[in-house]
Amino acid sequence: AKGDKETKMEDTATKMEEMKPAEEAGVMVGGANMVPSKDIVDNAAGSADHTTLVAAVKAASLVETLKSAGPFTVFAPTNAAFNALPAGTVDNLLKPEMKADLAGVLTYHVVAGAVKAADLKDGQKIKTVQGGELTVSIKEGKVMINGANVTIADVMSSNGVTHVIDAVLLPK
Repeated sequence: AKGDKETKMEDTATKMEEMKPAEEAGVMVGGANMVPSKDIVDNAAGSADHTTLVAAVKAASLVETLKSAGPFTVFAPTNAAFNALPAGTVDNLLKPEMKADLAGVLTYHVVAGAVKAADLKDGQKIKTVQGGELTVSIKEGKVMINGANVTIADVMSSNGVTHVIDAVLLPK
């Protein structure tokens, strides 16, 4: 009887595989297809341009939060954005004793709710999970958040939306 169960499970797995669409439509970020069926963290983890951000989210123990139902809007700085900070800033923030500061910096990049680019208005202030405010500016169709350019907008995840930005936002 045991053999029958294994065969049935394999058949079910095969059928499920066949039912899946070939490739889920998504947005390419850092060489990976960001798809709406994955959560914010799982999508970000695939991006070669966001390894620093993902390491920081882990160091700040924010993985669980950003995998929860949300929805969240994340302004996601690239590795180049982190590298543009003064020398030693990232290494310092990643130290265990700096966990609270790191969490503050990261949650300053997160807004409650799924905010798409089309929802943003020039001069708008948006409250972050950290408690501070971000200022939106839109000039000639280009969206900026506190002066950081949105380079890839509306990357949809199962629990929110990510906008790739080219600078790290530091709370005042």
